[in-house]
Amino acid sequence: MKVLHAYRTYFPDSQGGLEEVIRQICLSVGNHGVTSRVFTLSNEPFPRTLPRVEADVVRVRKTFEVASCGFALTGMRRFAKEVEWADIVHYHYPWPFSDLMYLLVGRHRPAILTYHSDIVRQRFLLSVYRPLMSRYLDAMDMIVATSPNYFATSEVLAEYAHKVEVIPIGLDEPSYPAMHEQHRDLAAARQKYGEDFFLFVGVLRYYKGLHILLDAVQGARYKVVIVGSGPVENELRRQAQRLGLDNVIFAGFVSDREKMALFGLCRAVVFPSYLRSEAFGVTLLEGAMSSRPLISAEVGSGTSHVNIHKETGLVVPPGNSKALREAMDDLHQHPQKALLMGRNARQRYERLFTASGMGGRYVDAYRRIIAAQADRASA
Repeated sequence: MKVLHAYRTYFPDSQGGLEEVIRQICLSVGNHGVTSRVFTLSNEPFPRTLPRVEADVVRVRKTFEVASCGFALTGMRRFAKEVEWADIVHYHYPWPFSDLMYLLVGRHRPAILTYHSDIVRQRFLLSVYRPLMSRYLDAMDMIVATSPNYFATSEVLAEYAHKVEVIPIGLDEPSYPAMHEQHRDLAAARQKYGEDFFLFVGVLRYYKGLHILLDAVQGARYKVVIVGSGPVENELRRQAQRLGLDNVIFAGFVSDREKMALFGLCRAVVFPSYLRSEAFGVTLLEGAMSSRPLISAEVGSGTSHVNIHKETGLVVPPGNSKALREAMDDLHQHPQKALLMGRNARQRYERLFTASGMGGRYVDAYRRIIAAQADRASA
């Protein structure tokens, strides 16, 4: 079976949670004999096709961008070619340009869509985009929600409940660098950052709530390490300087080996996203996989499917720096509680969020969609 994934960004041009989800899907379905490709945009698409372990990445030049939506005016022909290669196309929402790609050249192939997030911030543009979105979602053979929480709270998904299935995101632990106490990367990270700090990993975007985190840690006796870069990085650095925060380290982009070492050294993972744009939080899964307790905010999304309050970590009200500080103080002052919650988080990961479970469910969905279209064609 051949599966073509479509999303606006992918490795190595960008590195975020959604890119990691696509990587994990490709890896996990590969164990079932599925060959994957990823169609994406790039500012410098050379080579045009980039072989990776999980999939060949097919890149076309991004022409322009509006409200984080990339467009490739010359990419439609290449997408049509890749659609012909595929048995099924797997779209990742939201990316409005993929709506056009599907409606113009992709409609004759079976199609599945993973619904990663509602459109939250661009309300005016959403009103303009809604007719196109409705035609696109109407045409999908199946829509996948990544958590029961998001399915239950999304007005858009409620309109398509008859075709929605829930397949939680899963991670394949062997696809990450191995980390143990003798690992030189762990020793190097300990020397650079120390240990027992609070760790954030992700793209620095407006909805991640890092401005709330910086407000929360004024005067704290522990450190916070922020891994990643992104659109609001300079603004956050200015805020930290203005507040005189000498306990916050902006690590920028780090390698996967260093990232996993940081998970091994931290006291807890802090994930203060305060808007529904944060639909799941792969960082929370990586923390749970690493046996670390989690701190997140309740926004009615998949973050609270991963992190169960007082079991795998602490869940606080969104946008509340005081509550966030209290949660961090609690886990800093009570290491045994943090250790127990970390163990619980690991157990929940093993039970619900492995890539093998996710991959098997996607392969089953692919097969059912392809078979249903074949039945319709022969009727």
